[in-house]
Amino acid sequence: MKIVVSGGGTGGHIYPALALIREIQKENKDAEFLYIGTINGLESKLVPRENISFKSIHITGFKRKLSFENVKTIFRFLKGVTDSKRILKEFKPDIVIGTGGYVCGPVVYAAAKLRIPTIIHEQNSVPGLTNKFLSRYVNKIAICFEEAKNYFPGDKVVFTGNPRASEVIGKDGIKGRLSAGLSTTMPAVLIFGGSRGARPINEAVVKALSELAEKPYQVLYITGDVHYEAVKKEAELIGSPKNVVIKPFIHNMPEVLAGIDLVVSRAGATTLAEITSLGIPSVLVPSPYVTNNHQEKNARSLSNHGAAELLLEKDLNSKSLVNSIDQILLNNEIVKEMRVKAKKIGVPDSAEKLYALMRQLVKEKQK
Repeated sequence: MKIVVSGGGTGGHIYPALALIREIQKENKDAEFLYIGTINGLESKLVPRENISFKSIHITGFKRKLSFENVKTIFRFLKGVTDSKRILKEFKPDIVIGTGGYVCGPVVYAAAKLRIPTIIHEQNSVPGLTNKFLSRYVNKIAICFEEAKNYFPGDKVVFTGNPRASEVIGKDGIKGRLSAGLSTTMPAVLIFGGSRGARPINEAVVKALSELAEKPYQVLYITGDVHYEAVKKEAELIGSPKNVVIKPFIHNMPEVLAGIDLVVSRAGATTLAEITSLGIPSVLVPSPYVTNNHQEKNARSLSNHGAAELLLEKDLNSKSLVNSIDQILLNNEIVKEMRVKAKKIGVPDSAEKLYALMRQLVKEKQK
């Protein structure tokens, strides 16, 4: 099978795509892949590292306000469609899948016009402009939250979950803890605000450090590279609590997550896919700065089912943060209940489900 994957802009679009590719490679050694992205996007760095063929087109996203830049974007889209058609005709894929970001627009649209089977994968509970546009042309729409179903043609929607969920299953939690400098005997909470960190979370944690130092649990606190030095200095001023491990970034998140008892984080789709597949309770502080406030809606899909506690950024401070952690982590019954509820939401075989949908479309085309 020859497969074109397109997705870019943020890790939330790229990491699920790479997880899907890795899953297919395990099942089908003969599968060929071509990833189409933008040259300036994060995908141009991450994809080649995986030894996956990569080609780029030039495209930008639409501004939400009226702007002359949007006129330029329309012309870039049309040229992107032409360039995508040329690339697709050369590669001759059996199927094309878009995992989000504006680069998917011309690529998936071009594939649909060439009558190549197409899928879009929507990670969030509220879709972005690109996937709303593409939903009219694609064969199937794979979703990760039931709430997303309302935005798409019902006969095209298939619930598959997020392929990243499959990558965290079966990891060694003890090994993950040791790699992060954690004890294997104390309960552990992981606090992070995404790859770049989140200033409001950082500020709340820094102010809570002296109180966290007295707790019967340990904290792994990921600051993001930008904030690391400032946070370390603050920690040193209060004596660097022994039960608080501070790091700028961790590269083996799936392994570390396997050894964690509670997560405090933003509510990005990839993070939620990972923690629900593992059944990890969470305190979610959704970013209010994202399109359509989709992170809060993502978070509510967990909190409404008892799998997470929702803590809005406007209510976040050192006291509310510590209280939220204590209420969960210091009560074994609550931890057990939230684990069960999180696992009910999780889709650990999501990559396999998405690959099965792809094979189904290819077979239908071949009939």
